[in-house]
Amino acid sequence: MKTIQAMIELSEDLYVSLSSVGLTKESIANESRKLLALKYFREKLLSLGKAAELAGLSKWDFIEFLSDNDVPVVDYDDDELVREFETSEKVLERLQP
Repeated sequence: MKTIQAMIELSEDLYVSLSSVGLTKESIANESRKLLALKYFREKLLSLGKAAELAGLSKWDFIEFLSDNDVPVVDYDDDELVREFETSEKVLERLQP
C-alpha cells in the first residue's frame, strides 16, 4: 500500500520541553496519530477501522483507547435507536414459535 507522510512542526523550545519529560519524536508522533484518529472517529469522519489504522492500533486496541477516553464506539441518534429496537423485536418475534 502506498503511504503519504504528514508532518507536524514543533518549535525547538516546545520539543525541548516535551523531550525533557521523556517524550521522543516517535512517541509524540504516535500519540498525535492516536488523538487525531480519536477526533476524526468522534466527528464521524472516519470509520472504526480507518480510525484504528490511522492510530496504528488494532480495532480492539482502538476500542479500548476510545473507552479510556470516554468516546462511545456506537453512538446512535434517536431515529437509529428506534430502528435498531424495531429490528430486534422483529427478530425475536421470528424466533418465537
